[in-house]
Amino acid sequence: MPNATSLSRTARNGARATRQSPAEPDLSDLSQNEQAYAQLKQALITLAYKPGDYLSTASLMSELEMGRTPINHALHRLSTEGLVQIIPRKGLIVSPLSIDDAMQLIDVRLANESLCMRLAAERITKSELHQLEAIARDFEKAASRGQTTEVMNLDRLFHEHISNAARNQILAEILKVLHARSQRFWALSLAMPDHLSEVQDEHLAILKALADGNAEAAVAAVQEHVMSFQRALLRTR
Repeated sequence: MPNATSLSRTARNGARATRQSPAEPDLSDLSQNEQAYAQLKQALITLAYKPGDYLSTASLMSELEMGRTPINHALHRLSTEGLVQIIPRKGLIVSPLSIDDAMQLIDVRLANESLCMRLAAERITKSELHQLEAIARDFEKAASRGQTTEVMNLDRLFHEHISNAARNQILAEILKVLHARSQRFWALSLAMPDHLSEVQDEHLAILKALADGNAEAAVAAVQEHVMSFQRALLRTR
């Protein structure tokens, strides 16, 4: 079973430097604090910043062309979400990847995603279903083109739209953090044969259950989706 070192090594070998995609949100109307947070988070969850790497505030200021205050504000937020670690007298480090952390994330996701599906099956609108269908189609196109960052962004949008449809803001905030942390592990398994086609099928199963208003089927579909993530991750050993 892989430990933090082996998972981090896999991430180093498989990371992609591309950090922008059409699925990314428009940041032009955000404050500098929010822009710094969004850009750094995107780089972290796509493993452009590799697990175990040290981060320099000065280099981030240069890269993002922003001042120290928004960078520090963003890094403290990302620290509370578990994506970076602030180590006294040493600085900042990108949080390592640990198989134990991944298994604990899966346990928590199973509980919270199941609740989300029960609520969304009751509350989702036709307009929201149409939006999910469009995201699923874009996901399929991005997967067929091998656009890794685009695939990850569209998967994030898919889950965020469902959590919004559940009409529970606290649950949506919890799931956003869980999904961001999960995506760092998911990035390791994107190169696995047939994995993306499995994810596409899982998205469609979730969509069908939500369209039918079938809460039990939606729960079963999302649980299979999360367990598929676990199986794919374990195959990276």
